[in-house]
Amino acid sequence: MSIKANVSKADYYEVLGVSREASDQELKSAYRKQALKHHPDRNPGDHAAEEKFKEASEAYQVLSDADKRAAYDRYGHAGVGNGGPGGFGGGFSGAVDLGDIFGDLFGEMFSMGGQQQQRAGRQRRGEDLRYDLAINFEDAIFGTETEVRIRRLEVCDTCKGSGSSSGRGPSTCPQCQGRGQIRYQQGFFSVARTCSACGGAGTIVTDPCGTCRGETRVTKEIKLKVKVPPGVEENTRIRYGGEGDAGRAGGPSGDLYIVLSIHKHDFFERDGYDLHCAVPISFPQAALGAEIEIPAVDGAVKVKVPEGTQSGKELRVRGRGVPHLNERGRGDLIVRVIVQIPKKLTREQRELVEQLSESMAVDNKPHSPGLLEKMKDLFS
Repeated sequence: MSIKANVSKADYYEVLGVSREASDQELKSAYRKQALKHHPDRNPGDHAAEEKFKEASEAYQVLSDADKRAAYDRYGHAGVGNGGPGGFGGGFSGAVDLGDIFGDLFGEMFSMGGQQQQRAGRQRRGEDLRYDLAINFEDAIFGTETEVRIRRLEVCDTCKGSGSSSGRGPSTCPQCQGRGQIRYQQGFFSVARTCSACGGAGTIVTDPCGTCRGETRVTKEIKLKVKVPPGVEENTRIRYGGEGDAGRAGGPSGDLYIVLSIHKHDFFERDGYDLHCAVPISFPQAALGAEIEIPAVDGAVKVKVPEGTQSGKELRVRGRGVPHLNERGRGDLIVRVIVQIPKKLTREQRELVEQLSESMAVDNKPHSPGLLEKMKDLFS
């Protein structure tokens, strides 16, 4: 029964996709290609890929050994199985020298991850920080410069960032021998876990500094001048490189992000780079036209109201809006006029309005029938 099972297995040469005359280098290259393609780390949860990886590893383990390859060529799978004529026994052990096969790519797929984690544990970039800054409406339009206080981690002055009271710095972790990982066998695969003793750093501090307690960094409050450019909007982020937390073990500092919030204005509303406002005018100003003066964010501005202006009409003043951020030019000021009707009139004003009403009624009399007819048609 065991021989029948071996005979049903795929041919090792076919598994690797090489001829029976393939050289050792051709075998190595073929296996390298198959292993990279089907390795479980690149195909998580894919059992078919895992089986193909096992088959390729088994095939290469046999064909890369001169004696086993000779036995396989003569007796087939029976020659390299348990009790086969080749006398090797034991079946597939999975003990393929991946380091020899993959060279640099082996480091990329397997060991390099651990080395990078180890290096990252020893030298790490500092964390980025965020500071929320509230500014006035006018400051967002024309820019401003202010001073902020932030708390951040800086290199400990006592131990100069070594973390140890003696200044000699960290020692090699005895548990992982400085690798930052503990590797152990789990069935077919070799699994690496981050070392719990050093947290993946590969080193530990045996005599922690009394100031930073071995953390290498301490919290400090600093003052920083922040320059807000003209034209910023709500939630604009201003980045200050290297002004975040200090890195570990000589790693670069993080960045500081100033996030802006803008107070609302009592008179103006902003829409992109345009400013909007509403201005009341009298009926005579709307009917006869006028020039009105309104307060703008950068000084008073005169707006011409055309004769016969209707309530709600928008008048545009070019170039009196918000400066374009990091560019030339400005948006517009858009003034919406609201015609106000007085709630109470003096006797003289009432008489004047009545006279106006009578004169307008006479003028409009010829048009009244037509207007009434249109209204009847509309509502009939």
